[in-house]
Amino acid sequence: MAVNLPPHYHDADARYKKAQTPEDKLVALKEMWVLLPKHKASEKVQAELKTKISELTDQIEQAKSGPKKAAPGSYKFPRQGAGQIAFVGPPNAGKSQLLTKLTKATPTVAPYPFTTREPIPGMMDYEDTRVQLIDLPPITADQFEPFITDVTRAADAAVLFLDLSDDDGPTATQAVLDRLKLARRELVPPGTPPIDDPAVYALPTILLATKSDDEAADIRLEIARESFGTRFPLHIISAERGDGLPELRKTLYDLLGVMRIYTKQPGKPADMTSPFTPLIGSTVSELAGRVHRDLEDTVKSARVWGTSVHDGQTVGRDHILHDKDIVELHT
Repeated sequence: MAVNLPPHYHDADARYKKAQTPEDKLVALKEMWVLLPKHKASEKVQAELKTKISELTDQIEQAKSGPKKAAPGSYKFPRQGAGQIAFVGPPNAGKSQLLTKLTKATPTVAPYPFTTREPIPGMMDYEDTRVQLIDLPPITADQFEPFITDVTRAADAAVLFLDLSDDDGPTATQAVLDRLKLARRELVPPGTPPIDDPAVYALPTILLATKSDDEAADIRLEIARESFGTRFPLHIISAERGDGLPELRKTLYDLLGVMRIYTKQPGKPADMTSPFTPLIGSTVSELAGRVHRDLEDTVKSARVWGTSVHDGQTVGRDHILHDKDIVELHT
């Protein structure tokens, strides 16, 4: 399916390429966003435009607010596994402790605030897939590391932390939401329709209530329910005791909205050890693009083994795949 870009889009693209200042580039990019047809075939172009608009907006705003201290690193984490999930929350909410329970990462865990000073990645195993988790430094109304905007721009989803051992837990978590919103990062429930503003990144989010082993956790949980209502799916854990962690692994995987697809070569058995994880609802051609970018345009058909087809059935490039399908691509 072709994007079919209108002539005025190409005119705006030419102005973007000729622009000398970030402000002029941003004007051209926003015009391109308005003119771009919004449908499935243009999703890659939409994503590229959103990234450019977000980066330029950050650059312009930082320039207006004065020079920034040099960051100790770029903190760009290439996406690995089924997807990338950012841990966001107030100080001492249990983010680092949870990372040690779900992955082999070894962040510093201590009972004092701001132990985490830089983002720390870890890989969580879930059945035959892996999910990349990024533990971010704590966020408060007055504390926000500028690189958080970059890391969250690359993330597929987020976990918002709520500390059940702290009477001020709901207030501290709300401060995280408010501060992220100032940075044009909206935490939204899974399934929320896309936000129209291309400078704003919306992250599907669950609310994670931690330290349920605290003696007053039940009382604080009721207060938290009153504060947040049903804004986000709520999950309750104790990383210390391990309560709720097996269920959380599945929840985090499901939050990504992906499915497992196994591939095979003609005459050979399927590789059942390392599935591809395209978004739910992806087609044969989109899977082919995950296998190799050149294949998306050249694949013509596929044989599929799965629940929605007869075993080995030949399907076209626009056939929608289902979880745990086995696919043999043909060009």
